[in-house]
Amino acid sequence: MTPRTVNRIGLVLTSILAVAASYLPRAGASMHQETVRSGSVVARSCGALAIVSRWNIDRLIAQLIVIPVDQAALSQARPEVAEGIGGIVLTGSSRTDLPEQISTALKAAPDGIAPLVMTDEEGGAVQRLWPLIGDVPSARTMGATMTPAAIERRAMALAHSMRSLGLTMDLAPVADIDARPGPNAMNADGTRAFSGSVATTSRDVLAFANGLERGGIIPVIKHFPGLGGTVGNTDFVAASTPPWKVVQGTGLIPFERAIDAGIPAVMVSNAVIPGLSRTPASLSRVVVTGELRARLHFRGLILTDSLSAVAIRDAYASLGAAAVAALIAGDDMVLFNAGTAELSTTTAGIVLAVRSALARGSISRAQIEHAAATVLETKHIDHCLVPVRA
Repeated sequence: MTPRTVNRIGLVLTSILAVAASYLPRAGASMHQETVRSGSVVARSCGALAIVSRWNIDRLIAQLIVIPVDQAALSQARPEVAEGIGGIVLTGSSRTDLPEQISTALKAAPDGIAPLVMTDEEGGAVQRLWPLIGDVPSARTMGATMTPAAIERRAMALAHSMRSLGLTMDLAPVADIDARPGPNAMNADGTRAFSGSVATTSRDVLAFANGLERGGIIPVIKHFPGLGGTVGNTDFVAASTPPWKVVQGTGLIPFERAIDAGIPAVMVSNAVIPGLSRTPASLSRVVVTGELRARLHFRGLILTDSLSAVAIRDAYASLGAAAVAALIAGDDMVLFNAGTAELSTTTAGIVLAVRSALARGSISRAQIEHAAATVLETKHIDHCLVPVRA
């Protein structure tokens, strides 16, 4: 089922719910859960924003953080899961008991609101789950040898395999336009990109994303607003894209088409865009709030690329400061790299930095609540079943 079809079905269901709401004991702007206590009826709002508004600040902040966890050490993530962490990105080599390890780790989630479990499963040079699910062609190979229908079927099969292991999100596909060699230190894309053609890339990105969704995995297109033509890999150096006027006529187009089609999540790049922003895109309010939210009307989940990248470290004194800048810019979730030994202290440092920014007034609780609500909506939480708890 494509995102556009899902949107049409959503409109129909909305109409049905509106009619049904007229028969409820209490009517209102939002759906309510009715419970009877001591002969009285108690109504409770079920919206995501209403749920997160009752959370304490540390739980709110935790929901905006994606922690890196080695697949061989998932048990180490249980404390963060218990604190309400929003996401887990799997790193390292796969192990045969991965489904059991994921299931055990997620049991610690408060109120049953489990973190998104994600990884970079793009195919080709970037396959975190290869030992368990086998080879997937690179985007470059798929773009050159497969029809969009075939790409969609391959992505759907990949999604089924990921779901069987316990994952819910794929940090793919790459929507950048690139036909150069790579990935390498000079070019982050290379064979990770479908093509150097705007039309081919736009078409194949949607096919791959639709296939993931049909298979039950949330796709994340990256790296907004397009890394194609960037000289330098932001993981290793500070880098700039071609000028904004060039990006608008090339690299931005696949993202525009995917957003129009209803893509649920976008990852923002760590490159600077000359003529648009002087700071890395993931930390730029002009890029995130101005372009992605306001101009393109994207209402889904926005994730940063890794804030541990050299391009970010060159611009910010600490990971915590970068995380605060990302949330101020309008990102909903922040990603970073950390080894198992420093995971707990690094995560705590990000929470402390955001809490301090709130105390200073650099960011508001309303902004944090809105981001957390977006995370819950992306998880498709049945809010009426979520207990009211801080």
